[in-house]
Amino acid sequence: MEVILIKDVDNLGGINEVVKVKNGYARNFLIPRKMAVENSPSNNKQLEERLKQVRKKEEQMLAEINSVIAKLNEGPVKLGAKTGTSGKIFGSVTNLQISRAIREQKGYDIDRKKISIPEEVKELGSYKAVIDFGNGKTAEVSFDVVAG
Repeated sequence: MEVILIKDVDNLGGINEVVKVKNGYARNFLIPRKMAVENSPSNNKQLEERLKQVRKKEEQMLAEINSVIAKLNEGPVKLGAKTGTSGKIFGSVTNLQISRAIREQKGYDIDRKKISIPEEVKELGSYKAVIDFGNGKTAEVSFDVVAG
């Protein structure tokens, strides 16, 4: 029996996927638990419509991500840090500080968990951080650490 999965099912498939399963598994487990529906012409049309909506949302999200990347590449973000007499900063710059600086200076709220700093920042200067937006989209944002 072919069914359309409504939810992700371990060891079977992902959401909106058409899979072939045994009749008893579909009737006694998947369908009563609202994990799948039978693959019929009407359910197939609903699946196509859901997939169309998912593609449209992904296109909108990609357009938004591209506009954010363009805005981030306009210029470096400035971070103020307390420094000693030798130019070294107290502590180090974290992804939370970069996230806050982007929110204040560029107007975009980016989750700190998506920001990674390849090298440890302990001195004044220019550095780069990588932002992972998911779906294979990453952006490199430059930031300047200044005394402040």
